[in-house]
Amino acid sequence: MRALQIPVPLLERIYAHARAAFPHECCGYLVGPNATVDDVVPCQNAETDIPDRGFLIADRELFDFARSFDTARPARVVYHSHPNGRAYFSDTDRAMAIDAAYPVQHVVVGVTAEGVTECAQFVLAGTDIVELARWQP
Repeated sequence: MRALQIPVPLLERIYAHARAAFPHECCGYLVGPNATVDDVVPCQNAETDIPDRGFLIADRELFDFARSFDTARPARVVYHSHPNGRAYFSDTDRAMAIDAAYPVQHVVVGVTAEGVTECAQFVLAGTDIVELARWQP
């Protein structure tokens, strides 16, 4: 599986969302036609009781996300942040990706109070997680 190319302006919008949501996790997704991404859809994290506890796209935003797969611009990448400053695919992330089984890649942004530290792109391959790309902002 090849990494979907994410243009720098889209990464910058994701980074801004991660900084704004800190100390909580941000979440959202990228949409686009064919095998490209061309827009960021930021979502409200419905899991905000405890910082760095996880993320949950819920209600109307989850409905819109799911419906996107039946459009010309489906969700291609789900993103979220880790307020501990590390961009990795946690056990919780893995379990959620396997349970959801959406045909998307995943971007995780490491963020601290000082800003974004790193960003990585992953894909679920069966029950394995494969890192496809990594950026240092």
